[in-house]
Order: sequence, then C-alpha cells, then structure tokens
Amino acid sequence: MAILIDEKKRVVVQGVTGREGRARTRLMRDYGTNVVAGVTPGKGGQTVLGVPVFNTPQEAVDSLGEIDISVLFVPAAGVKDAAISAIDAGIKLTVLVPDRVPVWDAMEIGAAAKAKGAMFLGPNTLGALSPGKGVIGMIGGRAESARQWFKPGIPKGVGVISRSGGMASSTGYYLGQAGVRISTIVHIGGDAVIGIPLPDAALMFETDPFTEAIVIFGEIGSSQEEELAQLIIDRKITKPVIAYIGGKAAREGTRFSHAGAIIEGGRGTHAGKVKALREAGASVVDAFGELPEAVVEILKKIKGESLMSETDKNAVWNTAITRVQPNKVAVRGYDIAELMGRVSVGAAVYLVLQGELPPPAVARLMDAILVSSIDHGATPPSALAARTVASTGASLSASVAAGIMSINRHHGGAIEDCARQLKAIAARAARESISIDEAATRTLAAMAEAGERMPGFGHRLHTKDPRTARLFELAREAGVDGVHMQAARAVQKAFADAKKSLPVNVDGAIGAILADLGMDPAAFNGIFMIARTPGLVAHVIEEQAREKPMRRIDPVNHGYDGPPAKGLVGTSQP
Repeated sequence: MAILIDEKKRVVVQGVTGREGRARTRLMRDYGTNVVAGVTPGKGGQTVLGVPVFNTPQEAVDSLGEIDISVLFVPAAGVKDAAISAIDAGIKLTVLVPDRVPVWDAMEIGAAAKAKGAMFLGPNTLGALSPGKGVIGMIGGRAESARQWFKPGIPKGVGVISRSGGMASSTGYYLGQAGVRISTIVHIGGDAVIGIPLPDAALMFETDPFTEAIVIFGEIGSSQEEELAQLIIDRKITKPVIAYIGGKAAREGTRFSHAGAIIEGGRGTHAGKVKALREAGASVVDAFGELPEAVVEILKKIKGESLMSETDKNAVWNTAITRVQPNKVAVRGYDIAELMGRVSVGAAVYLVLQGELPPPAVARLMDAILVSSIDHGATPPSALAARTVASTGASLSASVAAGIMSINRHHGGAIEDCARQLKAIAARAARESISIDEAATRTLAAMAEAGERMPGFGHRLHTKDPRTARLFELAREAGVDGVHMQAARAVQKAFADAKKSLPVNVDGAIGAILADLGMDPAAFNGIFMIARTPGLVAHVIEEQAREKPMRRIDPVNHGYDGPPAKGLVGTSQP
C-alpha cells in the first residue's frame, strides 16, 4: 500500500496545456500514474499527451466519472479558484504545486476543503511519490530517474515526510542507496499555511499497514515537529520515527529557505524541536548524512521488512512481475507453488498482466476467452504459417513462432482495434452529449465515408458467431458490462438498422470484455497469442506426423476426420 497516491488513483491535471503542466503530466504518465484528464479553461476538447482536456474539473467528472486527485500547475494568483473548483467537483485531494500562493487564499482553500470533507497538499509542494505505483507533482524530475532512485516498499517500506522539496528527493535517494525501501515520499510544502502538515502526514503513515517506520526531514519554524512529538507521547504514533532537523545555524527572524521555516518569538527553534522529539522517543540525528544509517539500524532492531537484500540493493533496474529467490518463485507477490492447483490459467494470465488475482467469476470469464480462441481450424493465417514452416522439417519452436508472427492487425489484431474504436464511441457520446446509439451511428457513417471497416464485426464464415453469445453471457454473470460492451451493442444495432448483417464476432466480444475489465489494449494481441498457441502446437505436431514434407498446403479444401461431436454432460470440468 501507500498513502495519497497509488496506481489506481484517478488523477486530473489542472493547467495541463501549459509548459509546466505538460512536462509534469509526461512525468506522471511515464511513471505509471493514472492521469485520466486535464483541465484548462477555454481549451476543452483538445488532448495533451493522449489525455483529454476539459474546461473545468466538473466537466471532467461528468464525462469520466469519479476523480480522486487534482494536481495544479497554474499561476499562484489562479490557485484559489482552480483548487476550489476541484473541491466543488468532489475531488478529495488537491495538490497545490505553485509557490507564492497568498496566505488568505490558502486559508480559503482550507475552509472549502473542510466543508466538503476533502484535503489539499501544499501550497509550494513537489507533491508525493509512491515508488513503483505513482507520482503526483514533480518528485524525481523524470520517470527514469525516479525509478532508479526510489525503491518500492516490497513487502514494506518506510514513509518519508519532508518540509523541503529538494531534500524530499535527496532523502529518498540516500535511503535507497542504503538499501531501504520506501512506501511513500511526501513533500508537505514550504509555506506558512499548508493543507497536510507533518503530524497529519505521520498519522496517515501510522495507519498504513505497509509502512513500518517514519523518516522526517524537518526544519526550524512552526510547531509541526513538536506536535509530532506529542503524538508519539500520546501513543497515537507508535511506529519508529527517525528525524533530521535542518536550520541549526539559523537566527531568529531569518528564513531558512521557505516562508514557513522561520524562528519568531523564540518559537520553532532547532534546539526545541530536537529536544521535543528525543524526549518523546524519536531518533534524531545531528547531520543529514547520518540519517540513512540511522534508519537502517532501527530497521535491523525491529527486524524490518523494508531492508533490501544485497541483490536488490545492487540492482540497476527492476521488474514488478516475478521475484525469484533460492527455493522460491513469486508472481506479482504470490508464491507460485501456492497458486498451482488453486487458480486457473485464465486467472494466472489476469494476475501476471493486471498484478492481482481476479474474482472467481472474472477468472472463469478469462478462461472462457482463452478457450474461445484456442483454435479455429487450419485456414487462419497463423495455422497455415505454422504448418508451412513445419513441413520444411523446422523445429516446433520455429514453426509455432512462424504462426505467432502472423498474428497482426488483420488476424487477431481486431481485438485491440475494436476495443479502441469502442472506447472512441463511448467518449464521443460523452463529449457530444448524445446517446451511445447515436455516437455509434455517426462513427460508422464517418468510417464508411473514409472507406474504413469497423473491426470486430462480421465474419467470413459465421453469420452468428457461436462464441460471442457465450462470452457475453459469462460477462453478465461476472458483472462486466461497461461502456465498451454498451458501445459494441450500439454498433451491432446500427448495422442492423442499416440492414447490414454484421454482428459482433469473437474478436469484438473479447475486445469489449477485456476493455471493460480495465485491461490495457496493448496486451490484447498478446492474450490472443496465449490462447492460440496450444492450437498451433497441435497443428505443427500433426503436420509433421501425418503429412509429407514440403507439401503444397491448400488453405481451403481440407476435411475433418477427428472425433465426432461430444457433449460435456456427466463430466467434471470446472
């Protein structure tokens, strides 16, 4: 887990069309953040880096559904109105990146957030980053460097809270170099009035079951560290706290980098903060360079799971798919030996692609998708290609590879293409405020005028694909019926209204279902390859066992001499 941001949170970027907004949107998307929309008044209807742009946060919510986080890259003078518009749209976390936001504006934003049960991070914040999950704001600078610097908390990590933007990244970096994993890094902001002060961020980490220690980069000024000390005394913070307080040499009335880092009236001193934290039981180091080793020592004492092995510590790149250790293999965190015999192939495919096991009904649906495409006779290009290469005496791997390589846009690729078209139809219905049936009709008319064909509909052999109805039935049983399946029915209706017999085929059904499951269309061709591979293996073996080498393979004129039709009555199939 993590706090504030993970891979599932839906994010909108306000100011997305500006130079900074565009650059940071690229960072967030490249790192894996689920950026679903952008907002710039007067520029609705545009796209930035593939992200649809709306005029207001409310328009984005009305079109796309619930949004969890808004990140603001707008001039300081416009922050108040932009933030309140996000809060009014029901967005529960607003990240105020700009500095120089007037104090009174920050106070008004705070009042609006409190009234709506929302919260905000900042102003003057670099945001938050949960390693391997997502980033909101600009911590890390580039996705590549962020992946290298900050080590994901697997299975657990330490939480980092910083009052300094630059030191937020530095703290995370040096912890990683010391072999410490991180759950989330939070830069709370450097202004005098902020939305999530240090004690509140610490309480979030306290309730996160996958954060086992809290690391603080504190500063002079305000009473945040003293309030954290009181939380420790009151046992509201029970996890180890390891801290460094900057600004030891600062004098009263002198700012230490930020507006909020200033000693006034003898309050907020370095000595006072260090004393309060140490008396509460926190570990406080005297020099920043001592912080990583202090964290390591605390984790060793508590037998923490945030410490990396030497292999992980020395790794120059990471994969989030499978972890292999002596005598143990874990796929997406699940012990593969425990999966064996307990989950189906369809569930395992879903797990490896999506990162989590599906509910039983979805697992059954995934199994059905794989079975539906396991083979379609010797006529499809993949089977012909595999058999042709097999007839030369080539190996099984070479022959099957030839079949796999023939799976492309016009063979198997219709699954992905259809899903993208269905998504475009649903988006058009929302954008133009028309019914999905009307959006389908208009889209088909435009495609016909351009001489394009709608993928996933019609079949050279089947006037009613027998696999489609069964897949849709299983989808309904699994509670899967989103905008893509609705769009598929709308397209089918539009064809019928135009007196065209082009019902949705198995490719279209699979594309709609997988898209409504939230899977990435980029994987859809791969799912078809997984399904078709056993059939290709059977064709290769049969070709080399039954036929003469180097024969001329007729693609159409062949018969069937296998077993007669069989039923499943009385079987014990799951």
